[in-house]
Amino acid sequence: MNRPGKEQIFLINSQQQFTDAALQVFRFQAENCAVYKEFITNLDVNPAKVKSVEEIPFLPISFFKTHEVLSSSAPVEAVFTSSGTTGMINSKHLVTDVGWYEESFRGSFGIFYGDVKNYCVLALLPSYLEREGSSLIYMAEDLVKHSENPNSGFYLSNHEDLFQQLKKQQQADKPTLLIGVTFALLDFVEQYQFNFPDLIVMETGGMKGRRKEMIREALHETLCEGFGVDAIHSEYGMTELLSQAYSKGEGLFNCPPWMRVITRDTNDPMSNLRGSQTGGINVIDLANINSCSFIATQDLGRIYADGSFEVLGRFDNSDIRGCNLLIA
Repeated sequence: MNRPGKEQIFLINSQQQFTDAALQVFRFQAENCAVYKEFITNLDVNPAKVKSVEEIPFLPISFFKTHEVLSSSAPVEAVFTSSGTTGMINSKHLVTDVGWYEESFRGSFGIFYGDVKNYCVLALLPSYLEREGSSLIYMAEDLVKHSENPNSGFYLSNHEDLFQQLKKQQQADKPTLLIGVTFALLDFVEQYQFNFPDLIVMETGGMKGRRKEMIREALHETLCEGFGVDAIHSEYGMTELLSQAYSKGEGLFNCPPWMRVITRDTNDPMSNLRGSQTGGINVIDLANINSCSFIATQDLGRIYADGSFEVLGRFDNSDIRGCNLLIA
C-alpha cells in the first residue's frame, strides 16, 4: 500500500476525501509501522477488513514513551520530546520529514487566522525555551520568522519588555498575537494590566508544576480581565501529533480538514461514542504519515454536532502533559 502524498492530505475538502485518505494511511501504517502492526495483530484486527474510519484501532499514546513509532525508513530529521517533571518518561516523536509538520501548522494557522504576515507574533514560552526538542517552539519560531515583522519575537522572563512591546503594538493598531504557556500568562497579568481588546491571546495550556491547576472558566476569566480581551484563544496540540486544533473562545476547538477527534468509551477503549457523551479523546492526524496517525490520548472530552470538541480533563493517574491540559 502506497502512502498518500502531501497534496492528497492537505487539500482534503470533503468528508469522503478524509475517509478515503484515512483508510489509505491506515493500511500503509498497518504494514509499515512495526509497533502499530504488532498492536493491531494483538487485537486480532485484519487491516484488509477495516472498511470505515470507525473500525480503525487507535494506538495508545504511551507507546511514544517506550517505542520508536515510525512508518518510514528515511533518516530522522527531528526528534520532538515532551516536557515533564523529574523522573517522568518523556515521549519522543521521531520525524523523518519536518516538511509535513511545517505544511500542517502553516496550513492550519492560515485556515483559522489568515496569513501570518498580517501579525506581530509575540511568544511567552519560557519553559519551552529552557529545553530542547519542543515542537511548539519549532512552530512558534517559524510563525515569528514568517510574520516578517521586526517586532515579533520571544520572551523568557523579561515581562517589562513584553509589556512595553504590547503598549507599542496597541498604539500602532497592528494585529498582534500573543502565544503563551498558561502559567507565564498568569504571572504576567499579576504584574501588568491591559485594556487591549484587539489582542489575540492564545494559551497553550499547562502549569508545569509552576502554579496550582485552575478550571478553564476561571483561568480564562482571569486572563480576559488581565489583557482586556473578550475571549482567550487556545491551541490543542502535543508532541505526538503534527497537527493542532484551535479554539477562539469558550474552550471549543476545531480541527483542520486533515485532523479529526473521536471519543471512545472510557470502559471499552475499542468502542467509539456517539453524540456529546464524555469519553477518551482519540485523534486522527493524517500529517503523522511517517509515524502513526491514529492516537488514543489520555485526555477526556466531548464532541458536538458541529464537529467542535471540548477538552474536559485527563484520565486519573496520567502524566501531567506539557501541552493543553486544564481540568474543567
